[in-house]
Amino acid sequence: MRITLVEDNVGLAKGIAYRLEDAGHAVDVLHDGTAAADFLKTDASDMIILDINLPGTDGLQILSELRERGDQRPVVLLTARAKTEDRVLGLDAGADDYLIKPFEMAELEARVRALARRRSVPQRRVQQVGPLTFDPDARQLFDGDTPVELPRRELAVFECLLAAGERLVTKSALLDYAYGVGADVEEQVIEVYISRIRSRLKPHGIVIKAQRGLGYQLRVSDGA
Repeated sequence: MRITLVEDNVGLAKGIAYRLEDAGHAVDVLHDGTAAADFLKTDASDMIILDINLPGTDGLQILSELRERGDQRPVVLLTARAKTEDRVLGLDAGADDYLIKPFEMAELEARVRALARRRSVPQRRVQQVGPLTFDPDARQLFDGDTPVELPRRELAVFECLLAAGERLVTKSALLDYAYGVGADVEEQVIEVYISRIRSRLKPHGIVIKAQRGLGYQLRVSDGA
């Protein structure tokens, strides 16, 4: 799952991002409210973790704008405001959950899992790719009933390619999906992941085509 995290406390943001990435999610981190408001108009994350007290545009205004334009992604609000009226204000603005600082990372992770389950109930679907099936909610690839194991980062790259259909996906887009926007990781790491994924999928007749300078494309070979 891809998560957008908006938190102006850099240390806390790093801690949250680390725990979520360790749990298998891709995380985009922003520290400024105005920049986040613009980013959230066009990003493709599945969930938003949003601090209320932000420089620039505050979290409640960002949340209100999201809901006004029909964006129904789950939002977890983070705040130091513990009064009941503050929680009510946040929930009335459209938040799905509300977490008071300081909090345990395990609790945040549990709430993220709960919201992900709630969101996936009406949208659960299994995608077919050649002889394989992919369950996006379980984040698991299968050959019949047998799991096809992909390590976490490789799975993220595969998901991004699968979501694109037969469209080309650039290295930078794959890197952003696997690590989050702005991650300090060289694009060459994607070449390593692509090579490994190719080896894992080749026995199933699934190939990854490369167009030099343009990107990669997931295809089912004619013999599959």
